[in-house]
Amino acid sequence: MVEIKRDFIKYVSLNVMSMIALSCYILGDTYFVAKGLGGEGLAALNFSISVYSILNGFGLMIGIGGGTDYSLTQHKEGEGNRSFSHAVFIGGCAALVFVLMGIFFTEPLSNVLGAEGATLPLTVTYLRTILLAAPFFIFNNISLAYIRNDNNPKLPMIAMITSSFSNIVLDYVFMFVFGWGMFGAAFATSLSPVISLLILSKHFRTQAGFKWIKTKISLNRIFAMASYGFSSFIVEIASAVSLITFNLIIMNIRGTIGVGAYGIVANIALIETAVFVGISQGIQPLASRSFSLGKKTDLKFIFRASWITAAIVIILCYGIVFFFAEEIGMLFNSQGDPELLGLAVEGLRIYFIGYFFAGFNIVTIAYLSAVLKTKEGMFLSILRSIAILIPMVFILQEYFKMRGAWLSFVFTEGIVFLIMMGIFYSAKRNRKERKTADEI
Repeated sequence: MVEIKRDFIKYVSLNVMSMIALSCYILGDTYFVAKGLGGEGLAALNFSISVYSILNGFGLMIGIGGGTDYSLTQHKEGEGNRSFSHAVFIGGCAALVFVLMGIFFTEPLSNVLGAEGATLPLTVTYLRTILLAAPFFIFNNISLAYIRNDNNPKLPMIAMITSSFSNIVLDYVFMFVFGWGMFGAAFATSLSPVISLLILSKHFRTQAGFKWIKTKISLNRIFAMASYGFSSFIVEIASAVSLITFNLIIMNIRGTIGVGAYGIVANIALIETAVFVGISQGIQPLASRSFSLGKKTDLKFIFRASWITAAIVIILCYGIVFFFAEEIGMLFNSQGDPELLGLAVEGLRIYFIGYFFAGFNIVTIAYLSAVLKTKEGMFLSILRSIAILIPMVFILQEYFKMRGAWLSFVFTEGIVFLIMMGIFYSAKRNRKERKTADEI
């Protein structure tokens, strides 16, 4: 038990720091774009981030799914290499699709996302740059996950923190020293995974327990890896779907100023989501390893400790957001627009109530996937991202306008939490009934 406690603290803390650093470079983009390009730049960035979330989601699905597969099979001779080679193959296919989108479809994609007028060329510029860098984003996620599951969580943390803070510095240099505007922000973000991969290359040169080999591609293995990482994918897709839906609805309700306010809320929310994703990524190797070895006591500890950690984060984050909402809003309001500030402050205080449920939902879905309860994880993930959220935002905005948009996230996560607790209660009751039947 002492060992699993030590490993939990080590893996979760390192991954949370890594994910906070990762979210900081999006936040850095937001700050510098707001300062340099104002509300229109902020709106354009918000339209673009949804596509970044989808790109990141694919990288996480392949990385986390492949990392889980590696953790479960690495003790078998040659399976670790085959696992990594499959992840590289899937990542290459996904990266090619994103690059082709960046070359041929950025303008129609920007229109679909809601960009128009002055925001359209800014959105096109950001999207094209990010999509052309898709191979680096995807292979960075794959490398991070495999190295983390190869008993080296420290190097991924160093890579993510270094690359993230490099991005913030490059944001300033490219936008304000070189005067590259929106392209500078996107280019700085695109260089971040390149810097991370250069740092991660040390593991491949010295101590990697896996390598790329020529191997026959197994569709069954690809589907299995995708299912292991699907919940991580859906967490990002949920973010993208909510961004797109909110952008379109808020654009209709309050125009560019409303989208700018949502951009502030969404980017601060990205940091808190990153913390829960960090907890999830920290428990994944531990839960998968304990599950494969049949260590039920360790699994119980991992689950309980992850919930306690999530609860602490939820309380701390909401306290900060509630009491410092105006100060947060002013950071991204360089023009001192009182309407933008008012909308952002109200949005922060309402929207973040949803994390009292979302934090537990994200961590639990990741745990279920790590112990191969993929069906339950997929079901809850789909509820979060599509089945409940989209109808909820359309219904509530009809009656409460902007407040309805903020509340839709709260109601969605609350309903998913209740359904999740129902699933756990039902599973616990079934176990008791089976135990009673065995005793009879």
